[in-house]
Amino acid sequence: MTDRNKEGAVETVKAPDAGENFKAVLSRFCTGVTVITALDDGAPVGFSCQSFSSLSLDPPAVCFFPARTSTSWPRIRRAGRFCVNILAHDQQDVCRALARSGTDKFAGVDWTPSYNGAPRLAGALAAIDCEFDREVDGGDHTIVIARVTDLVEHSQEPPLLFYRSAFERLER
Repeated sequence: MTDRNKEGAVETVKAPDAGENFKAVLSRFCTGVTVITALDDGAPVGFSCQSFSSLSLDPPAVCFFPARTSTSWPRIRRAGRFCVNILAHDQQDVCRALARSGTDKFAGVDWTPSYNGAPRLAGALAAIDCEFDREVDGGDHTIVIARVTDLVEHSQEPPLLFYRSAFERLER
């Protein structure tokens, strides 16, 4: 990797390692927290996701980045339609429940069907219904691109944030 110094001379820059320093530095980027949900053979499936972003206004599209080790994402992909739930500041327990593996993630989680049938979580700030478009290789994650088919705001509460490996709240 190369870079230019103040005088314009090319310098070699060491590539970042994938260890603790990489995680520590990138944890300084504050993100919102979402839960991606779908119905798989009539059963709710989902996972917590902080790596989510808007992608395009025309056409409306979003993207998110599930780990290749995710067991929920293949089921959501198979469903083809899903809902991105943007969590409110008081939904840490919902985030934790949907982040677990090997349990009934939806036990005690209230939801109703969204426009496309995917679980829309009670108390979420907003819900974005999507249709799967495509995936792109992203190393140990995959980059998912989805077309937005419907969106709705539910609340004006502050969002649930994730910063330096912990939940935070936006102060008004």
